[in-house]
Amino acid sequence: MERNPHAERLAEIIGAANVLTSPEDKAPFLTEWRDLYQGVTPMVLRPGSTEDVSAVMKYASQNDLKIVPQGGNTGLVGGQIPLETGDEIVLSLGRMNKVRAVDPDGFTITVESGVILEILQNEAEKVDRLFPLALGSQGSCQIGGNISSNAGGTAVLAYGNTRDLVLGLEVVMPNGDVWNGLRTLRKDNTGYDLKQLFIGAEGTLGIITAASLKLFPKPKKLEAAFVGLADPQAALKLFSTAKAQAGPVLTGFEIMPRVGVEFCLSHLDGARDPLEAPHEWYVLMELSSGSEAFPVRDLLESILGEAFEGGLVEDAAFAQSMQQVQDFWHIRHGMSEVQKAEGGSIKHDVSVPVASIPAFLEEAIAAVTDFVPNCRPVPFGHLGDGNIHFNVSQPVGADKESYLEKWDAMNEIVHGIVANFNGSISAEHGIGRLKRDLLKGVKSELELDLMQRIKDAFDPKGLVNPGRVL
Repeated sequence: MERNPHAERLAEIIGAANVLTSPEDKAPFLTEWRDLYQGVTPMVLRPGSTEDVSAVMKYASQNDLKIVPQGGNTGLVGGQIPLETGDEIVLSLGRMNKVRAVDPDGFTITVESGVILEILQNEAEKVDRLFPLALGSQGSCQIGGNISSNAGGTAVLAYGNTRDLVLGLEVVMPNGDVWNGLRTLRKDNTGYDLKQLFIGAEGTLGIITAASLKLFPKPKKLEAAFVGLADPQAALKLFSTAKAQAGPVLTGFEIMPRVGVEFCLSHLDGARDPLEAPHEWYVLMELSSGSEAFPVRDLLESILGEAFEGGLVEDAAFAQSMQQVQDFWHIRHGMSEVQKAEGGSIKHDVSVPVASIPAFLEEAIAAVTDFVPNCRPVPFGHLGDGNIHFNVSQPVGADKESYLEKWDAMNEIVHGIVANFNGSISAEHGIGRLKRDLLKGVKSELELDLMQRIKDAFDPKGLVNPGRVL
């Protein structure tokens, strides 16, 4: 195979072993989890330090090379996959996986962007602290990618999105300059908050190489219940009651339909039905406190007891151990994965105001069922923050490819309903390539113009993740 003329020079910069050019070496970096994109690249670069990234970007800028930064390759909108044109180089941050500093007294941790989220969680736990970002992909996703996509997850209700967890960033700019903004200050009103521009920018403005992050007190008491209900309206009323009574102690509130639970029972290793009889809808509810003295279990039982008496709750299983808590969450976190085994699934990552979730679900389920009779809607997710993963599995026995050809048309139906509820077509997965062309329908001309001006100011040559977001 003819060697890319730039590979020799880049090998001198970061080492020949870190410039991957063979098809078998590049393959893991070119396909994303949903199999929607199959990229082509002349090489994959694996820098080991901020200095390496800086040198690579200086060379790229001098030679007009397009660079696609990639973390754990768990993104769901194609932003981390190179185009099929073959003229984009993948820059994988996985080797940059050092924990630079841990400050348990100041409740901060500073890590490089390639640190896997689960390892970051474990590092916090070693010093009796909590890093609250929790995702189904946490065993493989990397914190740099989490920051670049402003990841949400199951703890947003109590701790906010990734944006709310970042204190400072280190970023390599498209021309190779390094911005060291690794501050751990909780208050800093010295002008524009530049880090916020890179959070959620999906690698289009610069390459995040390290971050200073917030830690929190580790919960000393944690209780969870798997609750069966008749409908989303009952789930909303239960949430309202729980939030009013528990306040910040309510750290998780996830909604799931029966069909999603059935998918898990069929395809997810170790999954068992928490309740004796099936229910149309379920809520996974979690309360936690940093105080041993706080009566978390009593509060959970009181909330659900009141809801049961009021007819909101049909049944509930209380976790009797931390293993059972994990078993409950295993079902919730596995709900995306198991849909693969049921054939084609058309995805929507949307948000609406929390109070509108029942009405949105009713209207959207009816609309997609009318569009594709016998399809199987699997809407689940973060009722407490309004984010629903409105996935729709193909009818049993249908042709997968023919079904997936309806992707754009079904998106248009669902996103139209979302717009009517003043919601968002991307709650936590980002825009990437998948939703780029949809932005014109949901952003004003002024918003798009301002975004483009920022892109042009930071990356005038358009070399970092070109064609994503904008």
